[in-house]
Amino acid sequence: MTHSTAEVIVGGGVLAAALAFGLYAVQTAGFSLGSDGYELRASFRSLEGVNVGTDVRLAGVKIGTVTEIALNPETYRADTVVRLRDGVDIPDDSAIVVASEGLLGGNFIEISPGGSPFSYAPGDEILDTQGAVSLVSLLLKFVAGDGQ
Repeated sequence: MTHSTAEVIVGGGVLAAALAFGLYAVQTAGFSLGSDGYELRASFRSLEGVNVGTDVRLAGVKIGTVTEIALNPETYRADTVVRLRDGVDIPDDSAIVVASEGLLGGNFIEISPGGSPFSYAPGDEILDTQGAVSLVSLLLKFVAGDGQ
């Protein structure tokens, strides 16, 4: 059986495109191929619009991703684990907030740094949290006149 050079080149191109797409999909989904970075925990009242793989940002710069979300059956809160890249030290009085990219944009996790000279250690829990604010409930309050 003989194969033409064109068939081999096209097959190699298809294989390279498939590998590039797979790598892009893994990175976009937030999966890490290594164990770089460190984890912090937080518990939110509402994580609406946040999933595993959602960006964690500080001053608008991506510094990590959400790696785990689970409902705590005792507190009925969303227990969350975020993985931050090494070299980004977060002051231990910082807040972690579910923020929105705009009116029609998606949500992400924003870290609002505090002023403490001490930083969170890997595995620590950020206690100052603010969950997602529902745009629909805000609009209903405004329309009903409850927004005093």
